[in-house]
Amino acid sequence: MKKRRHEKIKEIIVDHVVETQEDLLRYLKEAGYEVTQATVSRDMKELRLVKGLDSRENYRYMSPKSELPKMNMNFSHIFLGAVIHVDHAMNNVVIKCHSGMANAACAALDNMNLSSIVGTLAGDDTILVITRTEQQAQNLSKELAEMLHDR
Repeated sequence: MKKRRHEKIKEIIVDHVVETQEDLLRYLKEAGYEVTQATVSRDMKELRLVKGLDSRENYRYMSPKSELPKMNMNFSHIFLGAVIHVDHAMNNVVIKCHSGMANAACAALDNMNLSSIVGTLAGDDTILVITRTEQQAQNLSKELAEMLHDR
């Protein structure tokens, strides 16, 4: 049952603008799934759904890996909408975002599959990017800051 529900959730977030957990709960109930808000919350966490800006400028829940390309979203669009400031120290890049937007920007960054990035960690408004070398951190920071400057 859980697997089918997860598949239905993936379908719903592609077909509908789901802005809140309550929206998702309503769509699931309309599809015949009797679930609680707590179950929906757990499902969203397990599916690693993130809230991001879609191509129509709506904030909505989405799957970071599979639905981003389907919705014609690209890294620069998400990044420019979410990020405030970029800096680096040693082999780390710190990206400050608008509140609640770090997960979406981080998911977009992860989808870039940049070889210099060892890993990323997103909080509510901050992303930590760990690179292999100090030079790579400096180069990445400069590239991302230039994107911000040109917006």
